Amino acid sequence: MVDVARAAEHGKRASSRVSEKGAGWDCQEIGVFQKLRPSDASFSWLRPAVLWRSRNEVLAQLFGDPSNEVRRRWVAARLAQGADPDFRMKPQVDEEYSFIVIGDTGEGDASQYAVVPGLLEVGRDTAFAVIASDVIYPTGSGNEYRDKFYRPYKDYPAPIYAVPGNHDWYDGLGGFMRVFCDTPALKVRDQGFSLTPAGLRGLLWRKPDPIDETLLAEGRAMRSRPGQQVVQAAPYWVIDLPGLLLVGIDTGIRGTIDRDQGVWLRRVSADPRPKILITGKPIYDRNEYHPCPIEGGGTVDEIVRDPAFDYVAAIGGDTHNYQRYPVKVGDRIIQYIVSGGGGAFMHATHTIPRVDVGGVAEDDFKCYPLRGDSLSFYSKLYCNRLHMPWLYLTPDEGLVLMSDQIGNKPPRPVGTTTDAEGTGTAGDGGRGSGKPVEITSRMKWAARILGGRTMPFRLPVGRTFHRYFSELSDWDTPPFFKSFLHLTVAQGTLTISCHAATGCRPQEIHPPVEDEVAISLTRPAPER
Repeated sequence: MVDVARAAEHGKRASSRVSEKGAGWDCQEIGVFQKLRPSDASFSWLRPAVLWRSRNEVLAQLFGDPSNEVRRRWVAARLAQGADPDFRMKPQVDEEYSFIVIGDTGEGDASQYAVVPGLLEVGRDTAFAVIASDVIYPTGSGNEYRDKFYRPYKDYPAPIYAVPGNHDWYDGLGGFMRVFCDTPALKVRDQGFSLTPAGLRGLLWRKPDPIDETLLAEGRAMRSRPGQQVVQAAPYWVIDLPGLLLVGIDTGIRGTIDRDQGVWLRRVSADPRPKILITGKPIYDRNEYHPCPIEGGGTVDEIVRDPAFDYVAAIGGDTHNYQRYPVKVGDRIIQYIVSGGGGAFMHATHTIPRVDVGGVAEDDFKCYPLRGDSLSFYSKLYCNRLHMPWLYLTPDEGLVLMSDQIGNKPPRPVGTTTDAEGTGTAGDGGRGSGKPVEITSRMKWAARILGGRTMPFRLPVGRTFHRYFSELSDWDTPPFFKSFLHLTVAQGTLTISCHAATGCRPQEIHPPVEDEVAISLTRPAPER
């Protein structure tokens, strides 16, 4: 058995909030993740064929998103197969248990496999895992599950559930439903061409890939142990646990849910137990609020906020980093979490402005990577690729610049290294000197070009650019700034810990804890 408390304490003492070494900047030993990869190939969005395969995102925006209609057909198919009408699943767990949540996993390259050793270390005694969004990039094809799902998690001993992300829907959810729900492909409906938005969309819409049964069988053989097996109820579901309900929703391509799913969500949310929502799109992200509309009216967040339904947290993927917003709703706090650091390229955090959304104070907001580390890494990335040495900002310079811009104290001491026990100590010479960092004009200009919202010219670091050209902001060497969540229910308390994956060997053995929050699940007895 893993001594969870001891491992977590070590992880806190060795995180990026303690030292540069904790962030992975001084990586002297590359992790064993390299040996797990099926090849040295890197995932790339720059190939025209990949962009063309991903065209359904643009078509859904231009001509309407058919996800709701297709989802109803998938749900009808699962009901015909005998699925529980509430799509409820009840894994065998003890009264005290733990599980993993990991988002946006499936690029199949170094950035995905770098997460695996730490996840296996922290998750070896967990009851199950959940993938929150985008199991497979770029288009959710069932023929890519072997190397992007089965192979990386072949040694994870427990079942894996998932909610689909927008990329899983580019395949019409065909790969997702076959792998997780064991449901055969839907019959293609040819409605012919018409001069309507739906007709134009159908003319260009990418059809699901036929499943290569040999590839699928090879993949399934990698996770064939009895304890790994599970057939998921539907693309949205309920996991019934002692003292807690885990509710997963399917937000399609555009980040909405259909009317039937909305009715189901209200019905299953009436269970009196505390709940966690798992969603393909985060409700709070980058200091913005996205309540998730329900077809026909209302929003998902109205349900999450309703005190009668007792949601304590909402965890969403899609954005490739970690963020946590503790939002006060009435007399309680709901933890809104972004957990999309499970394997895809990193979305910058240094472009997140000073947080005030939902009444959350900046000092209560948490993110990983730290804004300063994000700024430093992107400066290094563009410095190397554009051959502009003046653009580079050291991690200390990034910390100081971001704290000056945001107006808070640097989240780790400037100029620290880490000793053998994982505690922060003053360094000597060069980086980690302990000397104060003075902000220069060069540093200001570099920071503005890498993230300034008012700059006439700014290097591409935002989400829109990443969607189509992520290779220019992707990398295959540490630090990776990846992350996953470990959730524990014990003695009436839910503890959510964010563990980092840097790609360095010491942090595969003891994955750093970048953030942790404890939530009471004990409710007062009703008055008589």
